[in-house]
Amino acid sequence: MRENEDLTLLGNQNVKYKYEYDPSVLESFINKHPDNDYFVKFNCPEFTSLCPITGQPDFATIYISYVPDQKMVESKSLKLYLFSFRNHGDFHEDVVNVIMKDLIKLMDPKYIEVWGKFLPRGGLSIDPYCNYGKKGTSWEKVAWDRLTQHDMYPEKIDNR
Repeated sequence: MRENEDLTLLGNQNVKYKYEYDPSVLESFINKHPDNDYFVKFNCPEFTSLCPITGQPDFATIYISYVPDQKMVESKSLKLYLFSFRNHGDFHEDVVNVIMKDLIKLMDPKYIEVWGKFLPRGGLSIDPYCNYGKKGTSWEKVAWDRLTQHDMYPEKIDNR
């Protein structure tokens, strides 16, 4: 069996973009360094979803940071997965939690956090943050500490 043989999207030129939420497009591969704790960070500055009430588009940058255990998310599948929110109606807070839970189900990481920085509508921006540390590990405490200290010193907002 060839390494990463189960990856179907990477290098595939005939990928179909899904316009409805679809976690089944997510793919993982084996972490070659499970004995090292290290962060992997993804930034998605062109994320879109829909308001579940008005149907108006919401735009955000989604930040995903995680410490892998045995599996890692394949980046093209993550891109297609995030794109699948394009016509999905959900509140901002729900979106970041759904993304986090889908990635936990896929990879079972040691630690993960998802932060959505949504552009304002009606003069108000919403920036939900969620995280998770694997129960019974030191990452469980890291998750609690990061959550309780999250955004205590918010950045200067001058670009939205």
